[in-house]
Amino acid sequence: MTEVIGRRERKKAQTRQALADAALELFLEHGYDEVGVKEVADAADVSVTTLFKYFPSKEALLFDQDDDIEAALVLAVRGRPPGHTVVDALREHILRDVSDGGPGEEFLRLVESTPALREYGRRMWLRHETALARAIAEETGAPENDVTCAALARFALESRELITHHENPRRAAEDIFGCLERGWRTT
Repeated sequence: MTEVIGRRERKKAQTRQALADAALELFLEHGYDEVGVKEVADAADVSVTTLFKYFPSKEALLFDQDDDIEAALVLAVRGRPPGHTVVDALREHILRDVSDGGPGEEFLRLVESTPALREYGRRMWLRHETALARAIAEETGAPENDVTCAALARFALESRELITHHENPRRAAEDIFGCLERGWRTT
């Protein structure tokens, strides 16, 4: 059955999207630090009060896909193909995330060149650790608060930054997740 979305919900979604689109356009054109929230609100034809009803901070305007990101991480674990380990599924998900399917180059340059955005984006990404650890525990039959599941979730999420900045992202992912699959050994 298809869910029917009411007029009010559609209007809210349109306003939220208009704010996110206006923010991205203005930040790319003028730079994040040069644009105020009032300018974003004006560009989306809403008040600053309305802007803050949809987004808790200026940084959040660019990172409006939080729920979708978490759902995709959990689905990567729960929806993995038969025969694929949790580590395999996380490796492939992270690689897809950092490859061409991710945000555009201009967006990434903006985030990387703006310390507040870079830090906010990192914190946002790491917020998914609990949900990911819970999904790993469920899939492996471990207790909900199993520390090894939490560690795997944390290491997988933290690896994204290393993979993104490596000259060969696929090789970096293979090395990092290979180590996670085998367990760390010192030589």
